[in-house]
Amino acid sequence: MPLSLERAKYGAQAHTDEVGALPTPFPRTIGPNAGRYLQEVLESGLTVDMIGRFERAFTEAMGVKHCIATPGCTPALAVLAASMPWEPGDEVIVSPVTDYGTVQGLIAERFIPIFPDTEPGVIDFSARTIEPCITDRTRAILAVHMTGTINDMDAINALAEKHGLFVYEDVCQAVFGQYKGRIAGTLARAAGFSFDSEKTMGSDVGGCLVTNDDALAERARFIGQSRGAVMQPHFGRLHSVAGYAYRMPLCTAAICLGQLEAIREQVAQRDRMARLLSDLLSNIPGVTSLPIPSYMDVYSCWMMGFSIDPEAFRCTPEQFAEQLAAAGIPGAGLGKYYLMPAALTCLHEKVAKRQYPYSIPPASREYRYSGDCCPNAQRFLETYIRWTTFCEKYQPEHCELAAEIVSSVAAKNRV
Repeated sequence: MPLSLERAKYGAQAHTDEVGALPTPFPRTIGPNAGRYLQEVLESGLTVDMIGRFERAFTEAMGVKHCIATPGCTPALAVLAASMPWEPGDEVIVSPVTDYGTVQGLIAERFIPIFPDTEPGVIDFSARTIEPCITDRTRAILAVHMTGTINDMDAINALAEKHGLFVYEDVCQAVFGQYKGRIAGTLARAAGFSFDSEKTMGSDVGGCLVTNDDALAERARFIGQSRGAVMQPHFGRLHSVAGYAYRMPLCTAAICLGQLEAIREQVAQRDRMARLLSDLLSNIPGVTSLPIPSYMDVYSCWMMGFSIDPEAFRCTPEQFAEQLAAAGIPGAGLGKYYLMPAALTCLHEKVAKRQYPYSIPPASREYRYSGDCCPNAQRFLETYIRWTTFCEKYQPEHCELAAEIVSSVAAKNRV
């Protein structure tokens, strides 16, 4: 690997250079009791059950039976993948527009991610686009609520039931969003959450998985936190399964517990401001805000964005985004890297050479990963401009200013 390689940045480090006329998430708004909970951890000499307290509080807030706290969202989804009774080469259908953390666990367990296309003009897949991808090797559907936009889960669950498939959710960008009166993360058999510093309920790091399935919860704790070890008398630990030590740190649990106490009003504020800003952006010719589905009661918006009509402007979408950032919208840019079939270059060679688990047989098809595999999603991301600095600090005047900046850049570049 070249020493000059530019490594990706995450969390607060990825936002240090973002400046502008609008609020940014950092420094984060911290729940008022977080400091007291951190002090408890220190004064107890690291003996306080802060992780259990957070898990119980999150379980109650979500209305589920089990919460298993992890160091982040990627480990939460990896634990779920490792806890499944599937075989290498089995297929999991995944939203094509997402982050690598969604699929890392699948790849590690040698499952094969399959990416249906999205519906035209939106960021989500649907039961209609999923169904042609189902084969006799399909075991599950992993629905990603990207930007906080919740998938139409009733239709997806009905399709899964028809084919006997497991359904679970990636709620990393939609914490406490609501779909038809139900909270995101309770819409399927299990779900993974992120509490990383830049996310809606931001801690230093952190994540969790939730489920009502007793057997799945026990297996997730065994594999994900006990490293797959059982105790044998007069010997000690026997590692009967290749497991992990994905346990949330005590101090992270303390911050998460404090953040949980403040999150509902913060999400309500995001919902109000996202809807207001979406309406304002939709009044600008050549600009289309990301559709907010009518079935979403609460839009826990993490990433604000809109599409531009490339025929309406003299500049490219990338130039449009650069001008937005220069005019005061911090973090404005394109998110082409969210197209997983194109971004997973680590799999491209394996697929081309039909390396395990992409061998044929036992694979159910000849696999391909590229942007062309999901033309709707690819077209969408080529003209979709977003800013990842949208947060609960926004007030109506900030929404109006953001819309004014977009309108001004649009007017300057209009054909």
